[in-house]
Amino acid sequence: MDYIFDNERPIYIQLVEMLRIEIVSGKMKQGERLPSVRELALIARVNPNTMQKALVELEEEGLVYTERTNGKFVTTNSELINNIKKELAQEKIKKFLNDMENIGITCDEAIVYLQKLGGDINGITRM
Repeated sequence: MDYIFDNERPIYIQLVEMLRIEIVSGKMKQGERLPSVRELALIARVNPNTMQKALVELEEEGLVYTERTNGKFVTTNSELINNIKKELAQEKIKKFLNDMENIGITCDEAIVYLQKLGGDINGITRM
């Protein structure tokens, strides 16, 4: 994963968001052992304390758990992962609809645009 940060928000919050997406998308598998805090910090090019802060946040959410002496692991709680995935989807949909409204497109019109695309992403630029 590319870790590209903006200066608008704390880096640890951005790390939480990025790691959360990796977990709910399945890029990080349920039950998978995470690299050490230092390794993750090197990968993301952040201070280990910043990475630790992000992992503590994910642990409080239940997406990550610690096994003493074995390290940190991705949760095996499928229900939790699905619930967070739904929450993230709702947030992104709300933002999309709000952005559409800001450029003068109603919710109904935005839905029509999406239906016209019908899963064909040729007209959409993927990042």
